[in-house]
Amino acid sequence: MQFTADAIPRIADGSITLTFRNWTRPQAKPGGRQRMWGIMIEVSDVSVVTVDSITDDDARRAGSESALAVRARFGQPTPDTVYRVEFQYVGPDDRIARRSVATLDDDQRAAIQARLDRMDRSSAAGPWTRSTLRLIGTYPGVVSTALAKRAGSERPAFKLNVRKLKELGLTESLDVGYRLSPLGEQFVSSTNR
Repeated sequence: MQFTADAIPRIADGSITLTFRNWTRPQAKPGGRQRMWGIMIEVSDVSVVTVDSITDDDARRAGSESALAVRARFGQPTPDTVYRVEFQYVGPDDRIARRSVATLDDDQRAAIQARLDRMDRSSAAGPWTRSTLRLIGTYPGVVSTALAKRAGSERPAFKLNVRKLKELGLTESLDVGYRLSPLGEQFVSSTNR
């Protein structure tokens, strides 16, 4: 789920705890956590509701002024049913603290290497983790299309791989492209010795 940046403070303070989505299938599940804009939320309930059943109270919990405004967001023709997703703020994005680690001990380095080795072994395209880290380290802030081309990969597959590295705290997304996080820089420099 994505939210606009202006909604984030209201999600963090508990003012927004509900959203309605016009999905073809559920893209969230109870207990699932989602990260966005530096925060993390946890989904508590997902259900299908009729658009006509959305109340003004629901709309306020979703950050809108009225049920009519929520319905208008779906455009024309208005769907009959939508997903109602309840959630709560659980804290800052946990990847922020993870990627800020600027020093690695041997155990941490070995744990990262083991995870990257598993990713490389399970990839149908062959090993990619170290070359992707080096590419991002060499070309920070370069658009993903250009990086994917340099990697000999399709852009969607490349972006998915970078997200896996981001989950480990090794990379950070920029407005355009990526860069190595402090953890990623430490890892790459320690493996290039």
